[in-house]
Amino acid sequence: MGKKQNDQGGLLGGVAELFDLPVDVVAGLPRMELLGSRQLYLEHHTGLLSYSEEQIDVNTPAGVLRIRGARLTLLAMTAGEVRVGGRIDGVEWVRT
Repeated sequence: MGKKQNDQGGLLGGVAELFDLPVDVVAGLPRMELLGSRQLYLEHHTGLLSYSEEQIDVNTPAGVLRIRGARLTLLAMTAGEVRVGGRIDGVEWVRT
């Protein structure tokens, strides 16, 4: 008989392995892709907290993602995805 999975991460990992899926997809964790210093793509956000040309704060299930730079703009945004353009100087997780 197999080992019992006690924690949620272990259970999610088991489900992901069973269906050959990435754990981040199963857990609903944010996925971020940075294209040089000019564009950032983020999946699994839960809304914008603040927006300016120098800083954008995006809420995610894992916490707040802060994007800093110059001439930042929202290139596209849907209920679950956001694409930011401009000169991206830094990306950080903000502890709240």
